[in-house]
Amino acid sequence: MNTIFAHSVPADQMWLIWMVSIVLVVAAVIDGWQLKVPNWITFPMILGGWAYSGWAFGGPGLMWSLVGTGVGLLLLLPAYAIGGMGAGDVKLMAGLGAWVWPAVTFYAFCVSAVVGGLIAVGMVLYRKAWHKHRQQFGMILNEIAVIRDPEKLAAIAADRKSSMLLLPYGIPIALGTIAYFAWSGMLL
Repeated sequence: MNTIFAHSVPADQMWLIWMVSIVLVVAAVIDGWQLKVPNWITFPMILGGWAYSGWAFGGPGLMWSLVGTGVGLLLLLPAYAIGGMGAGDVKLMAGLGAWVWPAVTFYAFCVSAVVGGLIAVGMVLYRKAWHKHRQQFGMILNEIAVIRDPEKLAAIAADRKSSMLLLPYGIPIALGTIAYFAWSGMLL
């Protein structure tokens, strides 16, 4: 079974981590510039991960790749469902899961969430809009607790979007994932 699932990468598979890292950097640059991760990056990433995993590791590899894709989707789908994230970001995390499978995808998501939170706080502090965004954050949490209907929450988020400070989440995904790869020794 592929050792990527076990958080270490054999020397002959190191190219895979570097390739995924490069794709994430390209996606992050485009997301930062256009506030969108395009399908021409995400769909080939997902399909390529499935194809490679099936080719290199047979049926079990394809299964782990599919599970990794599902984990990537499930981790960001709730935020997307209520209008807090774009579909490209969700598909980017799914593409990551297709290549590095469930465990690495989960840990990369955790580091990316911390990086995203730090970037968001930094953006708010830089613009000196702490009070405004703290109030908006409180309203959003209250809406989630009270309304609980993803469609209504998405409509409210769409109405509020023009007044929000937007974080292109492809950037935290790339930074967090690459930081996780480096920390766990996968980039060496």
